[in-house]
Amino acid sequence: MEMSLQDRVAVITGAGGAIGGEIARLFVQAGASVALWDLSHEAAMRKCDDIAAGSAAAEAFVCDVTNREQVKTAVSATLQRFGAIDILVNGAGGSRAGATTSPDLPFFDLLPEDMLSTLSLNYLSAVLPCQEVGRVFAERKSGVVINITSIAGDRPLSRAVTYSNAKAAADSFTRWLAVHMAREYAPGIRVNAIAPGFVLTEQNRFLLTDAETGGLSPRGEHILRQVPAGRFGDAAEIAGAALWLASDLARFVTGAVIPVDGGFTAESGV
Repeated sequence: MEMSLQDRVAVITGAGGAIGGEIARLFVQAGASVALWDLSHEAAMRKCDDIAAGSAAAEAFVCDVTNREQVKTAVSATLQRFGAIDILVNGAGGSRAGATTSPDLPFFDLLPEDMLSTLSLNYLSAVLPCQEVGRVFAERKSGVVINITSIAGDRPLSRAVTYSNAKAAADSFTRWLAVHMAREYAPGIRVNAIAPGFVLTEQNRFLLTDAETGGLSPRGEHILRQVPAGRFGDAAEIAGAALWLASDLARFVTGAVIPVDGGFTAESGV
């Protein structure tokens, strides 16, 4: 066994973002061909150019993964381009200011439409691709699913009520789907999740940094005091965990939610 993805085809959703893009980069380096799905074709194309420099190992596809018809279309296009799908990484997600409490937006005033949109972005964004790519895995009796969730699914974060709830649902879905696919279709289908800790990205920058100074916000400073590693994580560190889970080295791992968080969820606070 080795940490190689030679001759495998991976779909990565949200691949135009920081974490999804780094996973795509590492997978290409490990020998995989990668379909980069993203709502923004421009963002996915930039990642393709960055990680593969025009090689046939990576191609961008436009897909809103909260829209089932678009997911079906993207699956068909990926199969037509690469001939197979071996790995699915559900990396699409993110927090939204309208579903996050603040001094100017109390919990009592959160709008249902903003909360539902955030729930869809962080939960259905995993469910719908698993439904459509899962059909491919069920037919061939093998496949790997990796859901990118969050430590917020285990330890709800103050203010981020909707995001935390959605990630908890995604963790539960990961465990449920692992058992369902193994029992109903084939034990060679593995489903796991990575729960990143605090990784500074464009999605959470508004919470962790001060827009005027560029320094840490009070919340950002408070978070770092709770992280034993004493720093924010890097997207490449999440990608390393994804490579392990996708490889044969993790072939006995399914139904797991792996925290990559600098020790945040191990800290009792006292």
